[in-house]
Amino acid sequence: MIKPPFSNKVKYFFLTSLINISLFTCSVKEVSTSMTEADILAFHHSILTIDTHVDTPLRLKYEGIDLSQRHDPHEYNSKLDFPRMDEGGLDAVFFAIWTPQGARTDSGHSAIKQHALDILDLVEVEISKLSQHAEIVTHPQDASRVQAAGKHAIYLGLENGYPIGTDIQNLELFHKLGIRYVTLCHMTNNEICDSSNDTTEYGGLSPFGVEVIERMNQLGMMVDISHTSGATVEQAVAISKAPVIASHSCAKALCDNPRNLSDSLLTLIAAKGGVVQMCLLSTYITPDPPQEARDSARAAMKLKWKGIDRQTDSNREIYRLEWAELNRNYPRELPSVSDAVDHIDHMVELVGIDHVGIGSDFDGGAALSDCFDVSGLPNITKELFKRGYSKSDIRKIWSGNLMRVFARVEQIASSQ
Repeated sequence: MIKPPFSNKVKYFFLTSLINISLFTCSVKEVSTSMTEADILAFHHSILTIDTHVDTPLRLKYEGIDLSQRHDPHEYNSKLDFPRMDEGGLDAVFFAIWTPQGARTDSGHSAIKQHALDILDLVEVEISKLSQHAEIVTHPQDASRVQAAGKHAIYLGLENGYPIGTDIQNLELFHKLGIRYVTLCHMTNNEICDSSNDTTEYGGLSPFGVEVIERMNQLGMMVDISHTSGATVEQAVAISKAPVIASHSCAKALCDNPRNLSDSLLTLIAAKGGVVQMCLLSTYITPDPPQEARDSARAAMKLKWKGIDRQTDSNREIYRLEWAELNRNYPRELPSVSDAVDHIDHMVELVGIDHVGIGSDFDGGAALSDCFDVSGLPNITKELFKRGYSKSDIRKIWSGNLMRVFARVEQIASSQ
């Protein structure tokens, strides 16, 4: 097993982070008794809001969703379009260019790189046709400019570093095409790092993964550690000259899912100045209660489709439809906005108000009982006010924290 030569650095950073956490400025909650529901809704629509992770490009590719039209989320497998973004007061999003993972070979990497490029082309074509509604942007200051013009800002992220393969020039190409964060891996290991849902291969980052992070720092791309193993998080935070983000993750202390972040990892990310964007996927918010018939059906489905990442696009679409049917047959009681905001509370109490944001994972499985799609996002703001968060706090959660990190990433890149 190859391990990068920086284990002492990781240990030192972990120890100093635990010391430095005492210096964080925690939020002072100001209970508002004068704001009506109309006041809260007006405030929500007045501030800059950003969601750092939506899988809407999947809906564009597989279902041909017209983003200019409002869709019923119960009829269509769609949680986001521009009319519902208007209703939900959502100004900016990161479209996640998600890629499945196949063979870790030159041909496999080449094929998935082309797959990612095709999706990027599709997004560019669709947004250019709807230029009265939205604009693809690349810098943190762009969101406010586009908001002032009455449109939505579309940023681009790459979910899974697998298309980079082993060629750093691929990373540079994706940056040139507008990608501004890379989620280092997805559900399985790749050439960059270990995943939180796979076995240990590198003990964190691979040597190539170290090179990827160093080059991302130089290019001004945010390092996204959602989906990565704990060791990968520790090493990425230690290696990166810039703060890192978790584009869509929750607190493991409240829901023991391997995708969620432990208190020690939350502390490390915050100590480096980073931000964790709370995800709205139900299995990351509350534990999934046992249900014998459903669990048996899920096990059979996983056995039937073992190795789905290496299947063809058409087979993956069949798998997605069958999985959706299974979920309809065995509906889960969805967590609420209150359950989700429990994660914000936990993270704020642990590391302070400056290190928390929102990355829903809409169109990637996210849904809450009272925030089923993007139109329900004002309910999060209502819950935050109910719990005593100040207007300043809420601005930070909805965009301020993420934009601070984004700007710092660009500043560090420009100084190199």
